[in-house]
Amino acid sequence: MIADSIRLIESELQDKAKLIAVTKTKPVGLLREAYDAGCRRFGENKVQEMADKHPQLPADIEWHLIGHLQSNKVKYIASFVAMIHSVDSLKLLQEINKQAAKHNRIIDCLLQIYIADEETKFGLSAEEAEALLIAPELDELPNVRIVGLMGLATNTEDESQVRREFRGLKRLYDRLAEIQRPMVHFQELSMGMSGDYRMAVDEGSTMVRVGSAIFGSRV
Repeated sequence: MIADSIRLIESELQDKAKLIAVTKTKPVGLLREAYDAGCRRFGENKVQEMADKHPQLPADIEWHLIGHLQSNKVKYIASFVAMIHSVDSLKLLQEINKQAAKHNRIIDCLLQIYIADEETKFGLSAEEAEALLIAPELDELPNVRIVGLMGLATNTEDESQVRREFRGLKRLYDRLAEIQRPMVHFQELSMGMSGDYRMAVDEGSTMVRVGSAIFGSRV
């Protein structure tokens, strides 16, 4: 039962972290079940899927774009997306700002940091993230707000490695949170998925992105 799974995860989180139900590939009917069970934050990987589902569901849902985002797709979600977790360049931030301005909105963004020992993950290095946060160009982006960091740990059974990666991201978060800029307000650290969210919360995550532990691995 989706409702039972959500209640169990929420009880484990104990208000230490916000639950984002990862709804990629799931039909709208299952999203309604999650909504009826009290879930209000949904995470999608693909812009088209999010744009299709958004008008079919209640307006008080917070939509989180958690997958890699191409600049030319921002316009399709700029009117409603609550947070973009996967910002990995100044160019993308500039496009988000441009599209948000058209809707008179400020869009919250997380910088995606590359922490995994894998070739396939996107993200900034610690040095690139710091350079972006101190870049003078940020002063020209009043319609975005950088509210923290996101990271994807290595897909491995080695819990000590996953914990090390989370811990390193939290250290980086604490260091970068000291940067004072008008549009930089660190308050969220998005790390942890179905297999490792408990460890992520232990290491300081404020947002966990959970899909299969709620919906199962197959529709």
